[in-house]
Amino acid sequence: MQKIKNLACLLLFSLLLFSCGEYQKVLNKGSVEEKYKMAVKLYETKKYAKALRLFEKILPAYRGKPQMERIQFMIAQSNFNEKMYTSAGYHYDRFMKNYPKSSKSEEAAFLSAYSYKLASPVFSKDPTDTNKALEAFQSFINTYPTSDKIEEANKHYKELRYKLQKKYFEIAKVYYTTAGFDKRNYNAAIQAFDNLLSDYLGSEFKEEALYYRFKAAYDYEIKSTDRRKTERIKVAIEAYDKLKRNFPESKFMEECNEMFATLQKEKERLNGIIAKYKELEKEDSK
Repeated sequence: MQKIKNLACLLLFSLLLFSCGEYQKVLNKGSVEEKYKMAVKLYETKKYAKALRLFEKILPAYRGKPQMERIQFMIAQSNFNEKMYTSAGYHYDRFMKNYPKSSKSEEAAFLSAYSYKLASPVFSKDPTDTNKALEAFQSFINTYPTSDKIEEANKHYKELRYKLQKKYFEIAKVYYTTAGFDKRNYNAAIQAFDNLLSDYLGSEFKEEALYYRFKAAYDYEIKSTDRRKTERIKVAIEAYDKLKRNFPESKFMEECNEMFATLQKEKERLNGIIAKYKELEKEDSK
């Protein structure tokens, strides 16, 4: 029994050696047709990495020929199955541009977007692939509104949109939390929250964004000199009004009402100072 097992292992090992040897021979010295046939065979047996090396070798020879459509799609699929998602997205894009009337164009459009989504990192990282995925899913939704993949595409689109919103919300929060070290960051935070709210209407972060926007304006006013307070009180009150108008029952309203009351007292104090200053000016002019 052991001898049979040993023979089987030896036979398998020999086949592997022969297979590897045959692959290297075709890769390095095979004709274009031999490389094409072996690449297709490897692709069909799910040996995508090896298939890709052969496809890359024969691309120039098949440019403009009927086989090229199939080759380009298999290259995209091979990249996808090897989890090289950014590269897969790029090759699906190329396939769509080169063969817009192909029976595979809808599938390629969806897989292009999905590839970029899979390549998309956590929200705190570079959003390049996230933006590409978002654009690709939007294009797919617009181009194939009756596709059986439309529900899935909408789901992915919403997830990506949420990821980008979260990224820009967290960036704005960083400006706010670091403003204690650099007061210029209060203005940067206000602007960043404004950008989030204008770029993503109906954002899931709208309530929190309006709250932190008000806090940034409030803190900026509190830490300002009297000379600059009047304009900053106005900005802070406008931010409060916007939060209250949009979310009158907000969980933040109790805290915000207290801050608003402080702003009103500050406003009255400053108005008193201004009134006294004007009286002194009148007396001096007599």
